[in-house]
Amino acid sequence: MEQSDGGRALSFCGNKSNAYSVTKGVLNNPCFVDALNLVPHVFLLFITFPILFIGWGSQSSKVQIHHNTWLHFPGHNMRWILTFLLLLVHVCEFSEGIVCNMVMGTNHLHLFMPAFMGFVAATTSVIYYHNIETSNFPKLLLVLFIYWVLAFITKSIKLWKFAEDKDASQYLRLYITALLVILYGLLMAVEINVIRVRKYVFFANPQKVKPPEDLQDLGVRFLQPFVNLLSKATYWWMNPLIVGAHKRPIELKKIGKLPIAMRALTNYLRLKDAYEDQRTPEDPDRSPSIWRSMYRAFGRPILLSSTFRYLADLLGFAGPLCISGIVEQLNCEKDPVGNNTMDTHFENYHMSYRELLENSSILAVLLFLALILQRTFLQASYYVTIETGINMRGALLAMIYNKILRLSTSNMSMGEMTLGQINNLVAIETNQLMWFLFLCPNLWAMPVQIVMGIILLRHFMGPSALVGASVIVLLAPVQYLIATKLADTQKITLEHSTDRVKKTTEILKGIKLLKLYAWENIFCDSVEETRGKELTSLRTFAFYTSMSIFMNAAIPIAAVLATFVTYHILNEKGPSPSQAFAALSLFHILVTPLFLLSTVVRFAVKALVSVQKLGEFLQSDEIGDDSWRNGDISVSFEAGKKPMGMTKAINRKQPMRYQMDNYEQPTRRQMRPSETEDVAVKVTGGSFTWGNNLLTLSDINIRIPTGQLTMIVGQVGCGKSSLLLAMLGEMQAIEGGVYWSKQPDCEVIHEGNISKNRNSVAYAAQKSWLLNATVEENITFGSPFNKQRYKAVIDACSLQPDIDLLPFGDQTEIGERGINLSGGQRQRICVARALYQNTNIVFLDDPFSALDIHLSDHLMQEGILKFLQDDKRTVVLVTHKLQYLIHADWIIAMKDGTVLREGTLKDIQTHDVELYDHWKTLMNRQDQELEKDIQQDSQTTLERKTLRRAFYSREAKNQIDDEDEEEEAEEEDDDNFSTTTNRRSKIPWKVCWCYLSSGGFFMVFLMIFSKLLKHSVIVAIDYWLANWTSKISNSSGTDMFNGTRPTTSSMNGTNTTVQDSYSLLVFIILCAAGITLCLITSLTVEFLGLSAATNLHHNLLNKIIHAPIRFFDITPLGQILNRFSADTNIIDQHIPSTLESLTRSTLLCLSGIGVIASITPIFLVALVPLAVAFYFIQKYFRVASKDLQDLDDSTQLPLLCHFSETAEGLTTIRAFRHEARFKQRMLELTDTNNTAYLFLSAANRWLEVRTDYLGAVIVLAAAAASIWSFHYGLHPGGLVGLGLTYALTVTNYLNWVVRNLADLEVQMAAVKKVNSFLSTESENYEGSMDASQVPENWPQDGEIKIQGLCVRYDPMLKPVLKHVNAYIKPGQKVGICGRTGSGKSSLSLAFFNMVDVFEGKIIIDGIDICKLPLQTLRSRLSIILQDPVLFSGSIRFNLDPEKMCTDDRLWEALEIAQLKNMVKALPGGLDAVVTEGGENFSVGQRQLFCLARAFVRKSSIFIMDEATASIDMATENILQKVVMTAFADRTVVTIAHRVHTILTADLVIVMKRGNIMEYDKPETLLEQEDGMFASFVKADM
Repeated sequence: MEQSDGGRALSFCGNKSNAYSVTKGVLNNPCFVDALNLVPHVFLLFITFPILFIGWGSQSSKVQIHHNTWLHFPGHNMRWILTFLLLLVHVCEFSEGIVCNMVMGTNHLHLFMPAFMGFVAATTSVIYYHNIETSNFPKLLLVLFIYWVLAFITKSIKLWKFAEDKDASQYLRLYITALLVILYGLLMAVEINVIRVRKYVFFANPQKVKPPEDLQDLGVRFLQPFVNLLSKATYWWMNPLIVGAHKRPIELKKIGKLPIAMRALTNYLRLKDAYEDQRTPEDPDRSPSIWRSMYRAFGRPILLSSTFRYLADLLGFAGPLCISGIVEQLNCEKDPVGNNTMDTHFENYHMSYRELLENSSILAVLLFLALILQRTFLQASYYVTIETGINMRGALLAMIYNKILRLSTSNMSMGEMTLGQINNLVAIETNQLMWFLFLCPNLWAMPVQIVMGIILLRHFMGPSALVGASVIVLLAPVQYLIATKLADTQKITLEHSTDRVKKTTEILKGIKLLKLYAWENIFCDSVEETRGKELTSLRTFAFYTSMSIFMNAAIPIAAVLATFVTYHILNEKGPSPSQAFAALSLFHILVTPLFLLSTVVRFAVKALVSVQKLGEFLQSDEIGDDSWRNGDISVSFEAGKKPMGMTKAINRKQPMRYQMDNYEQPTRRQMRPSETEDVAVKVTGGSFTWGNNLLTLSDINIRIPTGQLTMIVGQVGCGKSSLLLAMLGEMQAIEGGVYWSKQPDCEVIHEGNISKNRNSVAYAAQKSWLLNATVEENITFGSPFNKQRYKAVIDACSLQPDIDLLPFGDQTEIGERGINLSGGQRQRICVARALYQNTNIVFLDDPFSALDIHLSDHLMQEGILKFLQDDKRTVVLVTHKLQYLIHADWIIAMKDGTVLREGTLKDIQTHDVELYDHWKTLMNRQDQELEKDIQQDSQTTLERKTLRRAFYSREAKNQIDDEDEEEEAEEEDDDNFSTTTNRRSKIPWKVCWCYLSSGGFFMVFLMIFSKLLKHSVIVAIDYWLANWTSKISNSSGTDMFNGTRPTTSSMNGTNTTVQDSYSLLVFIILCAAGITLCLITSLTVEFLGLSAATNLHHNLLNKIIHAPIRFFDITPLGQILNRFSADTNIIDQHIPSTLESLTRSTLLCLSGIGVIASITPIFLVALVPLAVAFYFIQKYFRVASKDLQDLDDSTQLPLLCHFSETAEGLTTIRAFRHEARFKQRMLELTDTNNTAYLFLSAANRWLEVRTDYLGAVIVLAAAAASIWSFHYGLHPGGLVGLGLTYALTVTNYLNWVVRNLADLEVQMAAVKKVNSFLSTESENYEGSMDASQVPENWPQDGEIKIQGLCVRYDPMLKPVLKHVNAYIKPGQKVGICGRTGSGKSSLSLAFFNMVDVFEGKIIIDGIDICKLPLQTLRSRLSIILQDPVLFSGSIRFNLDPEKMCTDDRLWEALEIAQLKNMVKALPGGLDAVVTEGGENFSVGQRQLFCLARAFVRKSSIFIMDEATASIDMATENILQKVVMTAFADRTVVTIAHRVHTILTADLVIVMKRGNIMEYDKPETLLEQEDGMFASFVKADM
């Protein structure tokens, strides 16, 4: 029957005689039917190709407009899904045709040709559709419509012919055809739907469409919601961004804005509606459940994501099934054709679907497709949850923020809601909820996955599978336990590290003092001690981490071991290769959900806690609504008495829209004629409380006259500030109320406040509150900038000199992250803000408290009396300075929460003589203080001076930024693109090596060795398994090589069993070794990281503490602190686990690829292009990921700061009525951060999709290679299973390699920064003399010789002292004076060898100090510095940290410094607490403590560096006496700030520009009229 393969070998219908006969009717010839099927495909290709080419040609010239690219026709996603299915079915049809064709001796093209053409046509259709869609040309869709109709008809004919045949039901081809008919029908329906909606043909008026709003806005760069389905699934639209990152870094501009649906505002409204809807009318007080509102607002995407997740998990099981199928196929390749009887229908061979699934090549293709789909679904599921999580976080943040703005002030002050709690809500709780959402589909997907996996295992391995599964399940709780322990340890570590950073900060702030007193080692030890505690908890942390890594690696080995041993015991022989490898890959699949389950459960528990905290917060008390401020009780006064001219002036200063808004004011209530007195605010019968039922203010009846200056006076704590806040509505009114008068029409200042009854009030609180913004922004505070007005305000608050000192003038950032200003400067900025605002009413709460007398006078005269009164603004001023009462138009005197008197000063003088006299005596006292105050140099100049020091001693004006100097320099060197690109994509090997070497070479060796050993053992286990199972299948079945049964029957029984149990034994030993090695490697990596962290921090601390003082002048404090906080934290906790994960995944991938290559060497050919692709993917991704990560970090900080700022300045924001502006700012900050985070996670998905597809290709290549080599009989079948199992693991780990690389690169930056500090030079502590050669009591006499001394701060800089010569006799009192910068302080530093003495010498008691060890030199002299420095601890610790002195000595020192009585009164006496920086003492007291500290050290040389600058006259006189008496026999060198302090000295040195100008007794110098000293004294008198 079969003919030779000659003749028409490639004929369409085969080459049988009757193939072309149409005797039974045309349609009954199957070949003709197949040919008919070709027609629609060919038609489509012929028509679309020209259109496509013309279209493409013209399109490339078009500028890519944003929206034009993403306009969708209706049914867009449906069409893509159906087309994908169509392609899939075509592949099945094609493969079926090919297999049938191989069975039939000759070639029958008609079996597979139409299927192939159908595949091509379907692909073309979708490309064509996409191009039509982008150019929005719906008429061309008609072509597709015709194609679907034709294809539908031709396929239906084929189906009908099949259906006529009675045996057809068992053929695969029937089902394929039926599927195709259904798909074509559905696609036809989709096409009809487009016509129905868009009406582009058959209708008179086609519908006009506009692209969505987002796409018209070119700022939106996040296109995920708008691109077509394929691009959505593979993140194709991100290519330009990620590849472009290589050329220039991604900036905020590049990632643009969020689409409207993802903005915080949209989501906030969704969540809020869901939240409010739960409050039913029947039960208005019921607290709504946050869970339910979250479900209502964000439930649908979570369901979608879960669906994707289920699909992915089920597809994941295709891997093991296909592997077992392929291995089984290859192990028993039977005769190609079953029983040589051919099923012929129409003389064609047809196969049943069972046969299709038994073909190994087809299984390999199926495996590939299943992998691709599984990975796509998995990434889609991740993406949807992440997007939802981000949306939800935005909504929650907005919700919290709105609540903060409404919090009642009493909550904050009564400590129910602390700032810390609010910051935690924002920083921690919302993030935990977001993470919970990310992981939440796992909660219900994992149980399903686990159950399915166990069922499949049972199917492959029988009951023994349950043993292995139970191992996994039983160890899951252990995992959970470890996870909770980890979290606890992390908490403890955090406490210790906060403590350590606090100590370090103190050291760095007082570094100069520590060096001068030679105390650096004592303080260094205290930090090391805290670090020791931190390291102990880090050790526990490392241990638990390594345990969890160990569990993760060892569980699958243990499970496999248990299963196979049980199988062996039950069946007395090992499993077959197909069973073994299916089981192996199933265990790999099962481990992941179990490992994750512990994490997910932990997050679920945390999320419950977070939601509870959130709920409590959202239920907490709110500020009373404005109802009593504008309710029916309120009577509106018309302040109509203002001169008309004024109103016009104000009008001019406002943008137009504010005036437009006035007409929407609420309808005016009728005025009662009696009420129209000229009053701005009136309180009648008011009693107010802070919410704890204790009345703070009672029985208040006051009025505040419009346009006048009202002063509120009274003792501390009598309720003055509370009265202001009560008027602002911050307190709860128990009875009575506050009435605000209506403003004249044009006075409405801000849009937000029209509905309210009071306009915005400019309010300066007692505790100054600044934003993290520039000085200018702090003062204008959202009002339009008006140069003249701004200048006037700054002059009134005398801020100009302070602004001149700031490095960037009024554009300098101040606030938490900016520069720290002194109290007075902060307060003046707050007052300036109140003055600048264009409001009718100004409330100033004790603006003079932190100002000295000159400034307060100036502010009173210029600011309040001139600036505010000229504007006829109503001013309410709370003050203690009674001398200003004469300026007041109206006075309110308060006592113990009630109003004592109200009226003008004259009224009070006549009616309440007693009070007036009391005031008078107080005023006199204040005047005396005033005189004293004027004598001393004002505090402000001192503040300015410290500020100047802070900036100008550092030549780092431009370096306030915490940027790495070296990096900047590198970037500037070569700005041409290529070099920077290369640098950005290079991996920092040098830094990695530095990190590893600081961990110790032995540990590094151990880690590398144990890692390699562990992976070899794991490979050995699997290899042994493959060998063992193939032996079994061989001995039981046919011999693989010659297809005959073994002839010698004696071999049967005993031999195999012996061999089998021997194999089992080896297997058990290998598994045990593998588990032990897992433990060892996980421990070595963690402890390597720990020892590296220990060494790095230890070296860093020692280097920095021993660095020369110059280092601290040029390096900003923040930068040094960052090394100790953020960078150390990364090195401690993050690098080890990243390193572990990176080495593990890299070695797994390498071992996997190695195994495949050794089994089927031909696989290496496919590997080359794959490796190239992988290289480029990781290279681009790493750069982009680093940029996006930086963006995410840098946008997070402002957001958190904004929250804490708002919580601190609540009263101010509410008084100004700027809530709307602050909300707007919060939404912007949230959106910016969310954009960065979205892009970061989308980039991760981009990477994972690509690496997963690469992995799928690897699996396909491995399968193809093994099948191909198998057909050429190159190896036994068991190894095929091994290769495929490994190929599957490679897919899982490829993306981890890249992500860990990227993470490690970011984290290594921390090591690099720390390293850059490790190269700083230390001071030379040794000296050329030995400490033992120095006499015990040196310096005994205190004789100082200075010979030709030249000093500079740095070899690069000019000398500050030039050839200074002086001689000081023992016991002399010497004064040194000169202008700022004349080198007086440098001279004092030279005594301590703190500066670079490069010529000349200082000889004290016959010893050249440059030869002495620093420790000895500095511990024998004492000094008092200009700025007092105290450390947190006890008073005793501050006076004597070395614990050398007796208590009597300390008390004596305190007595000399006039502090004895004060310290006695403190609880604990000498052990009383000193807070950080000595904040609990005044500046003067701190200075006295520093004096006492100097007295404690009994040194014969005593240096005072402008020490009396911040002490009042009385104290200073005492001091002078002390110096004369207590120090009668000591040498005292005073560097004078005010000349009159050294008039009594024995010797005066006058310096100028580093030279000594005059040198003599003060009396002699005063006689020289034109001398410098004389002129100084004159100026100072």
